[in-house]
Amino acid sequence: MIYDEFQRKKVDLDSSKDVKEKSDIIVQQEEKIASEDDSLRWAREAFAKLKEQQKQDQSASLNAEKNISLEPNLDNQIDKSGLIKSTALTPQDSIVESVNIEDQDQDFKWSTNLLKAQGIKKDSIALEELDWLGRLRRGLEKSRQNFVTGLLEKLGDDPLTPEVVDDLETLLLRADAGVTATDQILEALRYRLNEEVVDASEGLRFLKEKLCVVLDTPIKSSGQDLLVPERGSLNIWLLVGVNGVGKTTTLGKLANLAVRSGYSTLIAAADTFRAAAVEQVKVWGDRSGVSVISNPTSNADPAAVVFDAIGAAKSKQSDLLLVDTAGRLQTKHNLMEELQKVRKIIDRLAPEARVESLLVLDSSQGQNGLRQAMAFAKSASLTGVVITKLDGSSRGGVALAVASEAKLPIRFIGAGEGLRDLRPFNSFEFVEALLATR
Repeated sequence: MIYDEFQRKKVDLDSSKDVKEKSDIIVQQEEKIASEDDSLRWAREAFAKLKEQQKQDQSASLNAEKNISLEPNLDNQIDKSGLIKSTALTPQDSIVESVNIEDQDQDFKWSTNLLKAQGIKKDSIALEELDWLGRLRRGLEKSRQNFVTGLLEKLGDDPLTPEVVDDLETLLLRADAGVTATDQILEALRYRLNEEVVDASEGLRFLKEKLCVVLDTPIKSSGQDLLVPERGSLNIWLLVGVNGVGKTTTLGKLANLAVRSGYSTLIAAADTFRAAAVEQVKVWGDRSGVSVISNPTSNADPAAVVFDAIGAAKSKQSDLLLVDTAGRLQTKHNLMEELQKVRKIIDRLAPEARVESLLVLDSSQGQNGLRQAMAFAKSASLTGVVITKLDGSSRGGVALAVASEAKLPIRFIGAGEGLRDLRPFNSFEFVEALLATR
């Protein structure tokens, strides 16, 4: 068994039924978070389960270390710290250490509460989920301070008024939520006010619900709730975007995520224009034990690199090929045409492959990032968006603008500089982290 972070569940790699089974972790998102007393009791019980899991993982790791073979051709190795590493299937690395279970701090209580609200049973909690939710909550701190403080001041304890709704409009626009999303949310809220009196707590709940609707609409339209590589077939994901948005770093984190989840992965270093780009990709490949296909020739043809990478992926029967493309301005037609050339190579050599074109956006760029999304969507056949650097920005609301105006599904978000600070997007968790009041 291994924890597949794309699907957010444990899977048996030898069981096709488990692999193809649709994730049932993310359930009805309209459930309210339970009372404080019940939540604390639930968190304590979950804590006990996790401590037991921690002991079992440590025991299994020690047993595996004793049985490990040191022959040079085997995948398994022992690093300097004595921990087991594998280029084929990376174990949980430092996940046990990175989750501070011993201290049931606010992040832990909030995270367990949030998992419970999604219908996850306490004996099914994965350490990876707690680790990520804590990172997400901390990563959105700047956006939360900029938005929630003003929001709570406007809401107060009294029923909502038209004046309060007008103030909410200003807050949403300042958070770069975009005009379309703001109008959609406030129109629903004003309609509700015309029907009945809405108190502050119900107003906040209703606001969260509508934010989730905006974010989920393009995801549901795509017919794919989670972007998950299909095991046993070739999946090709192209990462595109302008320079400086964290595209190559995002690719490295996706590679690490794929390896941890048990997917055989290759990287194509097709950014042949930027100095040292290939070397940077190789560093990320080494960190995750992923082979990098590249061309040492200066200014090599990106399409030629992708050609070689597809051949290698087929010969190795890889599940996932991640393609790093050159950063480009959306107004440079010759560079945009280069993307189309790469797509033609993929269509010719791997017509059966599942191809995704993911735009990487820096959240701190706000509305400029939205304009990039609109331009790339027209010429790069985009299928989704990865939003990065949420931890360094107060403009987390740009996710709403991307979903409502560019109408693109958000597939992954990054909320930190660490290797694990990138995960599949979940609107319910994002909104709760964005509007967390304690």
